[in-house]
This record gives sequence, C-alpha cells and structure tokens, in this order.
Amino acid sequence: MSSQTIEIGLLAALSVVLLYAIYTDLKERTIDDWFTLGVALAAPLYWWASGLSLWPDAAIQLGFGLLVFGFFIGIFALGMMGGGDVKLLGALGLWLPPTAFLSLLIIMSIAGGALTIIFLVRHKLAKLAGQPEIPYGVAISLAGFWAIYERYLNHFA
Repeated sequence: MSSQTIEIGLLAALSVVLLYAIYTDLKERTIDDWFTLGVALAAPLYWWASGLSLWPDAAIQLGFGLLVFGFFIGIFALGMMGGGDVKLLGALGLWLPPTAFLSLLIIMSIAGGALTIIFLVRHKLAKLAGQPEIPYGVAISLAGFWAIYERYLNHFA
C-alpha cells in the first residue's frame, strides 16, 4: 500500500469524523474531548503519509496547530465560541497547512453566518426564550470538508 493511499484513507477517515462532529453538535450541542483528541493524535500519521519531514515540516505543522489552538482559546475566553469548537479547530490546525486553514476559516465564517441566521429565524419563529445555541461545529466541519478536498477537486489550481 502506497503512502498516497494511506493519505487518502486518512482524509476519508477524517471526513467520517467530521460527519460525526456535525451529528453530535446538532444533537447534543457538544463535541467530545476524546473525539478531538483522536483527530489530533492521528495528525502525525497523516504527516508521515503526506511525506512531511520531521524537521522542519512536521515541527512547523505542530507549531501551527498549537498557534491555532491558542488563538481560539482566547476567543473561547471571550465567550464567543465553545470549548469543543476550539479543540476541533486546533486539531484541524494539525492536519492542514496554513493556506488551507485560511480557506477553512473563510468558509467557516460564511457557513457559520448562514447557520446563525437559520437558527435565529428558527428561534424567533418558535418564540423561544433566551439566546439560540448555534452548533458551530457544523460550520467548522463543513469548512473542513472544503479545505481537505479542495486540492483534489480544484484542478485549476
């Protein structure tokens, strides 16, 4: 089995995991710690299958993932994002190079805005009290699909 086959298999597994994140965030409004830990711990296997050298490539990817996690911890501290969302973004930061992660952030923002509008309208129409809970893991996961497969689907780049 070639490393490219393993790489594609790992990306397919990550896609299944992101589908599970969508399901649990919609159902329970939570993304479990064990779940994001598994995504993070699988990243080094993906680095190997992708042909990243230990130094500096894997070290840069690890540093980038930690930087992403640290940045979004600040967003969490401001009460603007849930802890599971922060951990999922940090784990995806281990998988995606910075340019692909930037695409993820852009798509996540667009999907998150649309999701927020849908949930606000639903909340108002149902005349529910309080603030609606937005399952932002859905937007993160959808953006993750885009960032993962964009290089395989976009043959013009």
